Amino acid sequence: MYYVGVDLAWGEKRPTGVAVLDEHGTLVHVSAAQTDEDILDALKPYVDGDCLVAFDAPLIVRNETGNRPAETELNRDFQPFDAGAHPTNTGKPELAGVPRGARLAKALKLDMNPTSRRRRRAIEVYPHPATVALFRLGRTLKYKNKPGRSLDGLRSELLILMGLVEGLAASDPALITAGLPEWAALVEAVRTAPGKAALRVVEDQVDAVVCAYVALFSVRHPSRTTVYGSYEDGYIVTPTLPDGHRPEPRSARAEGQVRDGDPDQVRAAVREYAARQEELAEAGAAFVALVTALLDEAGINYLTVTGRVKSVTSFAGKAARRGPDGEFLYPDPLHDITDQLGVRVITYALSDVDAVAGLLDAQVVVLDDRDMGRATASEGRFGYASRHLLIALDAAREGQPAYELLRGRVASVQIRTVLQHAWAEFEHDIRYKGSVPPEHAPEFDRRFTLAAGLLELADREFSEIRDRLRVDVGPAEPEDDDPRLDPRELAAFLAGQYPDAAWSRTDHYAWISGLLLELGITSLSELSEVLQPVNALDLIARMDYRYPPGSVRRLDDALLAAFGERYVALHGNAHRVGLLEARLARLSG
Repeated sequence: MYYVGVDLAWGEKRPTGVAVLDEHGTLVHVSAAQTDEDILDALKPYVDGDCLVAFDAPLIVRNETGNRPAETELNRDFQPFDAGAHPTNTGKPELAGVPRGARLAKALKLDMNPTSRRRRRAIEVYPHPATVALFRLGRTLKYKNKPGRSLDGLRSELLILMGLVEGLAASDPALITAGLPEWAALVEAVRTAPGKAALRVVEDQVDAVVCAYVALFSVRHPSRTTVYGSYEDGYIVTPTLPDGHRPEPRSARAEGQVRDGDPDQVRAAVREYAARQEELAEAGAAFVALVTALLDEAGINYLTVTGRVKSVTSFAGKAARRGPDGEFLYPDPLHDITDQLGVRVITYALSDVDAVAGLLDAQVVVLDDRDMGRATASEGRFGYASRHLLIALDAAREGQPAYELLRGRVASVQIRTVLQHAWAEFEHDIRYKGSVPPEHAPEFDRRFTLAAGLLELADREFSEIRDRLRVDVGPAEPEDDDPRLDPRELAAFLAGQYPDAAWSRTDHYAWISGLLLELGITSLSELSEVLQPVNALDLIARMDYRYPPGSVRRLDDALLAAFGERYVALHGNAHRVGLLEARLARLSG
């Protein structure tokens, strides 16, 4: 079954928005159409079978003047939220005959009775009250172009609405916009719109998506849906206004004030966030570079380090969220929303997750540290496992010009093993980007739990395999005439030399083999001779490691202690002379 939304223009000179959700709530189509023929062509693939088409346009109009009973009833509830309906009557030229919406419904042979149980139906809906009820808005979002409204203001309001729509992915029923390129294109069109006309084309399509969701909502939650009016005199279907929900006071703008938690504060924050996108992208890349450099310097093994900047729509939707009491959850969005910049570190083994968290705690400021896997286990369950840190620059880096972009900023860091990552991504895709039929939900929950338990066991086995390899790996056969130490042989040697150190990245063993070659060390026996006097030194105490360094980092410090300035001056160390000199001073002191 398909749920179709049509934001119908009064005539064929203005664009009409068309959107379609499948039975799982996934957005499968969104477009703009002009003529009746264009609209019918766009709908044709989705209305031959079971369907419910929600028109944002009058379907049934009998009264010659004033309001229909439907408008009168709806306005009593929603007018205080600025979501009242305009008068609908046959005195208006466009409604004098058969309304355009009714013509299209009849052309599609749809039953327009809102109480009908037929499999192909049409209903009249209205997006404004729907958004107030669905998102608990204190007043409607002002994304419609009217005198006095600026382009930036309209843009921020529309981005807020699109963010709220994207947030419905976690609602019941879910609305899934992710994965449809046309939706992503609409978001980008709003963000870069050069004028109000460009926003109007997007606005119609977003309204159509809301209409389609109202159709889906009315089927899934009939007890939470209100039909204002009647089939005989005309009606409007909308999600029911929540009990106790009250309109917010008029904006403080007239008083020249903008306070935390004021709607104008949220709108201003969205506009500011949209304007900061280029700067945020640079800062996000800088955080990724910082975390990567720290991991490489510490010699900790990892698979990938990636980053992302929270999208404008995601920020807007989050900024507009309210709690059960109707208050904003993020009164000062630019400060309170802390996941604007995200970094994700994927490791191979469970012990590396703790090593990465320990490293960050030692090198930067950790404002928050949540072990989601431990929280899940404490409830006696298997499931989502990941380490979540909120980090900021330490005092030393705050004052360095190289970190100017990151000064005063925070980043949300996720650390998980590759298996934990696979489970999390798949589970997210199924639950939020795909769909789980309600009748199969218990079975899917059980299977996800089973998979989580098996992957936790696999993570432990991989850790055990790696620990065994530290002592059991024999020398590898040389593959060519490369004079450098074979990285695999070096890895096995260092596992015995530093049994308490974590493994390092594979490419790091090859890198330090090149440094050994510069020093004239081409065999493990030669390396052993170099390290023997250094082993008598308590390098761990001298370096005062506040995190578990990897085996390559341990060797790096040992070579620094053994060769001093000669090691610093190696060609392969040219990119980190200052860093090595600082470490050498610590070793010498």
